[in-house]
Amino acid sequence: MDSQKEALQRIITTLANKNEELHNFIETLSHLLAGVQVNSSQVVSDLEEEFDTLFAILEEAKESMTNTIKQEQARKSHELQNQLTQSTNALESAEELLEFANHALDIKDEEEFTKAAKQIKDRVTMAPAFRLTMKPKATDNMTHLMVDFSQERQLLQGLRFLPVPRAPEIEVQDCMVSDNTVTLVWRMPAEDSKIDHYILEYRKTNHEGLPRVKDERCWEVVDNIKTTEHTLTGLKFDSKFMNFRVRACNKAAAGEYSDPVTLETKAFNFSFDSSSSHLNLKVEECSVEWDPQGGKGLDSKVKGKENKGRLTVVYSLGARRSGTPSPKRGSTTRSPAPRGGRDRFTGESYTVLGDTSIDSGQHYWEVKALKDCKSYSVGVAHKNLGKFDQLGKTNTTWCIHINNWLQNSFAAKHNNKAKSLDVAVPERIGVYCDFDGGQLSFYNAESKQLLHSFKTKFTQPVVPAFMVWCGGLSLWTGLQVPSAVRSFQKTENGLMGSNSSLNSMAQ
Repeated sequence: MDSQKEALQRIITTLANKNEELHNFIETLSHLLAGVQVNSSQVVSDLEEEFDTLFAILEEAKESMTNTIKQEQARKSHELQNQLTQSTNALESAEELLEFANHALDIKDEEEFTKAAKQIKDRVTMAPAFRLTMKPKATDNMTHLMVDFSQERQLLQGLRFLPVPRAPEIEVQDCMVSDNTVTLVWRMPAEDSKIDHYILEYRKTNHEGLPRVKDERCWEVVDNIKTTEHTLTGLKFDSKFMNFRVRACNKAAAGEYSDPVTLETKAFNFSFDSSSSHLNLKVEECSVEWDPQGGKGLDSKVKGKENKGRLTVVYSLGARRSGTPSPKRGSTTRSPAPRGGRDRFTGESYTVLGDTSIDSGQHYWEVKALKDCKSYSVGVAHKNLGKFDQLGKTNTTWCIHINNWLQNSFAAKHNNKAKSLDVAVPERIGVYCDFDGGQLSFYNAESKQLLHSFKTKFTQPVVPAFMVWCGGLSLWTGLQVPSAVRSFQKTENGLMGSNSSLNSMAQ
């Protein structure tokens, strides 16, 4: 009976997953169908606009060339008309002079004849007919204004849609996710020398498999990539997966998108549990501030101090998260823990825990002390840590403690025992927790130098734990375990940081 129920449950799970996949596919098809209608109308409109522009250019060219012909016609007509008028006037003058000369031959008086002959000679010298150029200043030839549009006709007859690049293919086996960076590698299905650049788009998602049409996040774009490989750095791994797609572009158009791929980008994200933090710690959206007046009237046993400090959460590689408590705990900041939750820290335990527990796997986060921070601790603790308990003073807490007040000290603490660490306190501390391997290690976040390691067997889930007094810390979550740390853990497994004497005290 139980085996049949289990088999049926597996079938139900399979059917539910398939139904969800079909819903997503139907949404994709509907989205594509609507896109075909919209995009078809758009390209028709663009085509009409291009042809209208082409027609306008042809009309403008025709008008300009027609005006050129008319201007040439007017110029030649004017030149020839002037020559015609001048020649006609010269002919009339020559005919009159010829007639006068013929009459002069009939003059009998020698003196009058001599006078007429001289007059004729003078008039011939000045006659327009002898001063005119007998060559036309223009011809009737207009062939220099003829056109041959055979090449242009061939170009127009060869009008085609733009040559669009084919869709690239993402080489999933060559892609890599490491150290909060993603390297994407792709190739073209065929050689295309006209490709100018590529466009990469990516989107965060919590859904495995093909990208969904309706997702809570938008695609982000990286343009003008000149090679078939690109690395995205400084990513905020605040989602379980990321979708990627690529398209190729030539000088004229962008091609189709590649088939999208989904890569896992899971990292450890948490914020502070405001429901159980000490009442002298004022928890806001992304910070915890020392408040000496906090809790007065609510808990008369709380001992206030006159110093001020600040604990700030910075999600540099993860989305900025709210200080809202985990649904498993209380939802108000300044009230006692609700039924089912844990008690607030009180007394000298100026503690705040992370709101997300660790019960398996390897996780990493980083902490940086703000200027003039007098005392702080960083580590992990069991979820049931007592409200008066201080980090490092119980067998359920492991931490490193930095004290800059009165006497400087840097020590690893567990079960009320401390081991001085003979290394410089780094500006930024990396915390590595391997729950299954029973290891908690602290690193110089910049150089990845190992500061100290605890080796134990975690018998219960643990949560990130912090203590701060008269100062503050900045916290970075949403980080993958750095490859340098992973490599160190593999090669140095079993070796502790400054000294292994505290390992035997781990519970």
